[in-house]
Amino acid sequence: MDVIVLAGGLGTRLRSVVSEVPKCMAPVAGKPFLWYLLKYLTRYEVSRVVLSVGYLREVIFKWVDENKSEFPFEFDYAIETEPLGTGGGIKLALGKVQNESAFILNGDTFFDVDLQALRLQHESSRKFITMALKPMANFDRYGTVEYEAGSGKVVAFNEKKHCDHGLINGGVYLVSAKSPIFDGLPEKFSFETAVLEKQCLAGNIDGVIQDKYFIDIGIPEDYHRADEEFVNLF
Repeated sequence: MDVIVLAGGLGTRLRSVVSEVPKCMAPVAGKPFLWYLLKYLTRYEVSRVVLSVGYLREVIFKWVDENKSEFPFEFDYAIETEPLGTGGGIKLALGKVQNESAFILNGDTFFDVDLQALRLQHESSRKFITMALKPMANFDRYGTVEYEAGSGKVVAFNEKKHCDHGLINGGVYLVSAKSPIFDGLPEKFSFETAVLEKQCLAGNIDGVIQDKYFIDIGIPEDYHRADEEFVNLF
């Protein structure tokens, strides 16, 4: 397995509590958040991790160089010399992928997804993208995803609003590296709007529901919650 970790974000909303390191290096329960993502990946047959980096990337380079012996996979980097958006970062990182498909994780989100379940669905459906969907209750921070239980197909993405119950995009994807989903797109673009919405309309996305532990440390409230909850995560 090849895995891309998107670690190039500016972390603007988290600056009030974490300002001197990129979001993926934010200290959580005594370790960088990235450590937990990499430790999670050791459960699977991951051969290479491509870190898509930009802002304060030297901090990431130094930490990985000092700690890479702890992990059983190779590391590589896709370097954004200027912000490319989520889509541009993924497109750049896919150029480093050696397998036919690659998992994509957000560097500020921990979602305890069964990656093997995503891979089995992806190989079965032959869609361009397979994404993990998280059931949530009483939320307004995320948009919802409409999903056909029978076919497994993702049929719509809805804007953020208060929702009693629904599925959200968990930010974990398996993408066919050689698919045409990036054809004709500029260097800088949003994966969510330029790729997911377009490919959803074309019927090219499958979803796998995973009701597992999920946290996004992009805002201070959830960052502090992770600091408490990750004490016993591994």
